Amino acid sequence: MRRADRLFQIIQILRRGGYRPLTADAIADELETSKRTVYRDIATLIGQRVPIRGEAGMGYVLEAGFDLPPLMLTPDEIEAAVLGAQWVAGRGDPVLARAAEDLIAKIGVAVPERLRPFVMEPTTGTRTPYAVAQDRIDIANVRAWIRSGRKIELHYSDEQGRETRRIIWPITVGYLETVRLLIAWCELREDFRSFRTDRVQTATFLDERYPERPAVLRAKWMRTLNGGSAADA
Repeated sequence: MRRADRLFQIIQILRRGGYRPLTADAIADELETSKRTVYRDIATLIGQRVPIRGEAGMGYVLEAGFDLPPLMLTPDEIEAAVLGAQWVAGRGDPVLARAAEDLIAKIGVAVPERLRPFVMEPTTGTRTPYAVAQDRIDIANVRAWIRSGRKIELHYSDEQGRETRRIIWPITVGYLETVRLLIAWCELREDFRSFRTDRVQTATFLDERYPERPAVLRAKWMRTLNGGSAADA
């Protein structure tokens, strides 16, 4: 590994570690180099005014607020971004799919010439799904309502064909292989429920905001997953 790449990777490792001090031994193990080399590289980074705190034997932390220039990406990071964007382009709703295609194009223009083959000729790929269920609700609007914390009224048909009307507090959209799930707090059931977007009969996007922040509700929903997934309504 070139020294410049190793210095970049040390910053990434420290960034990933957050506020937890990382020892030179741990960094050396990940980079497959010597502890002495890590000490030397850390000293070089500090000399270049990278805000690293710590000392030998105690560990190192990258202080908050430090960032690298935009799109200073490694080949693996580029391929990860392109692979993720390919998946979204094949399975996302039309707005997100178009955004994913635009993202790949922007990465291809923004990265240095030597890294462009990792965008235009990636070594990884995703299989095109055979049949993605068609949404019966505007997912772009759903995402906007989630961000603003507003309610939606659904006319919904479950897997047995039973129809109900629900007022829901939408918190996230789950993208599975061939279907999409709208996760929400259901006022009727007084609990979290998942709604398949292809089973929605009609949807009314309400102006009324629900009483909790979407991030708080998502955290509560995630805690319920420890005991099993949210039930399909």
